[in-house]
Amino acid sequence: MLVMAQQHYIKNLRDVKDQSISQIVEQTGVNWRTAKKYVDRSDWNKPERPLRGKFPIMEAYREQVDTWLMEDQSCPQKQRHTAKRIYDRLVSEFGFAGSERTVRYYVAKRKLELQIEKSEPYIRLEHPGGEAQEDFGTFQAIIGGELVERKMLILSYPYSNAAFVFVTPKENTECFLEGLRQLFEICGGVPNRIWFDNLSAAVVSVGTDGRRRLTDEFQRFALHYRFQPVFCNPAQGNEKGHVENNVGYARRNWCFLLPVANDLEQLSKSVVKSPISAV
Repeated sequence: MLVMAQQHYIKNLRDVKDQSISQIVEQTGVNWRTAKKYVDRSDWNKPERPLRGKFPIMEAYREQVDTWLMEDQSCPQKQRHTAKRIYDRLVSEFGFAGSERTVRYYVAKRKLELQIEKSEPYIRLEHPGGEAQEDFGTFQAIIGGELVERKMLILSYPYSNAAFVFVTPKENTECFLEGLRQLFEICGGVPNRIWFDNLSAAVVSVGTDGRRRLTDEFQRFALHYRFQPVFCNPAQGNEKGHVENNVGYARRNWCFLLPVANDLEQLSKSVVKSPISAV
C-alpha cells in the first residue's frame, strides 16, 4: 500500500494534470490496478500501511524516504534531498545501520519511478479563476450575555473578487476543516487551488529549507475534496493579500458594533451568506 504522499501525488496527476491511468502508471512506476485504486478512491479516512517490496534493510525506512522525496517537489531544485543527505539523516535521526550504497540505489530507483518534477523557484502571485485564499480573523462578540472571542474563517476568490465568511469557536483542526466544508457548501463548489498560511491545523512543521510536513487529517481532507493546497512563505502575507483585505473588511463592516447572540448558531446565522468584497 502506498504512503499518503504517494497517494496524493497520484490523485494530483489525475485531477489536476488530467493524466490517464496509463500515463500515471508510466510516470510513477506503480501497476495499473494500484493506480486505478487511488484514482477512484473517495474514502480517505483510514490510515495507510507502508509500501513493501525489495531492499529489505530499507523496509523500516521506506515511508520516511518516500515522504522526503515527495515533499521535495514543493522545494527549489537546489534545496532538495540528495541521496547522501538522505543517508546522513537516516543515520543521525533513525539509527540506520545499512550502507550508503543501498540508500543511493533505493533513492535512484524511487526517483525514476516517481519522475519527480522540478519546482518553480518562485511563487506566482497571479491568481486565475478557480483559485481561492483562506485566512482566519479574530473578533469579539457577546454570546449568552458574556463577552467572548471567536474566529471568522474567510475564503476569498481574487479572480472574481468575492469572499465568504463562516464563524467558528476556535482555530483548531476540527474547526478549520469543518469551517472549510461549510464554506464549500456556501460557495456551491470547491476551488481547484487554495492558498493557506502555515497554520498548525494543516502544517506540522516548516523546515529551514521550506519543506512542509502536513497533518494526515488535512491531506485526507484535500484528497477528499480534490483541491490543491498551496502554502505561502512564512511572514509573506502579500502572497494572499486578497483574503487578508477581506478579513479587515469583515471586521470593519460586520463587527464595528459588537455582535450579540444567544449562542454560536445564532451568531453564525447573522453572518451574511452572500459574497462580501473589500473592493
